[in-house]
Amino acid sequence: MKEAAELKDPTDHYHAQPLEDNLFEWHFTVRGPPDSDFDGGVYHGRIVLPPEYPMKPPSIILLTANGRFEVGKKICLSISGHHPETWQPSWSIRTALLAIIGFMPTKGEGAIGSLDYTPEERRALAKKSQDFCCEGCGFAMKDVLLPLKSGSDSSQADQEAKELARQISFKAEVNSSGKTIAESDLNHSFSLNDLQDDIPTTFQGATASTSCGVQNTLAASLQQPAQPVAEDTSMSPRQRRAQQQGQRRSSTSPAVTQGRPPRDHHTDHGGSAVLIIILTLALAALIFRRIYLANEYIFDFEL
Repeated sequence: MKEAAELKDPTDHYHAQPLEDNLFEWHFTVRGPPDSDFDGGVYHGRIVLPPEYPMKPPSIILLTANGRFEVGKKICLSISGHHPETWQPSWSIRTALLAIIGFMPTKGEGAIGSLDYTPEERRALAKKSQDFCCEGCGFAMKDVLLPLKSGSDSSQADQEAKELARQISFKAEVNSSGKTIAESDLNHSFSLNDLQDDIPTTFQGATASTSCGVQNTLAASLQQPAQPVAEDTSMSPRQRRAQQQGQRRSSTSPAVTQGRPPRDHHTDHGGSAVLIIILTLALAALIFRRIYLANEYIFDFEL
């Protein structure tokens, strides 16, 4: 695969390769963003590709305890399998890795697979993460990535990642207990289309966003009232009046329909029962009359 060849050589920030016996499962390693609770941490995880990849998004699962994402559970990002509607085929595994790094310092806000550990707990897990060894791929975290560079390229890449992470606009879903999850950074105009042209090796930013549950509902409720009814300037005044009258009739017809009293079905059932009784009595009268005439004929014949 082309992506496997591009990501074959590890960098100082990330590395990913498919398993030898399963090309649809990748194991990745990312370095925690500097100047954060995850500074010094090296985190390992799985990326499971669907058969339709890259037309459908991958699923992302962390295997190293980190205090930000749950271990062994598919996390909810706008570039993960939880949101196929926001996935773009031009995105790649590298895009997902950069998104994970950029999203780690943000708040979980109750999204699927997110955690909100204290800074002390996250720093302790960051130190402990270097001792992790994956049984699936056999990599030890301390030897996977290249040593972190102190040059201008790495510093500039980290700064760009922080800037893009602050511009992430995400909406979390309502969790299973019924609590409404807060929405963050709604005023930002940053779009994930910035990641559309596959991001190079140096950071151009990680722009992941969680949009579980209420994303489409909120967007529809915000956009629907703002759509005015466009008027066709080529229509004559008479045609406009006819169109407006038709719209008024269509808008009032549901109310008229709802205002009609329900039909009384008991009256229909009562009439049917009476008709059945009358027909039954008439049939019985005919039978008795036939029996009576037959007996009277026999009696006259014997006489």
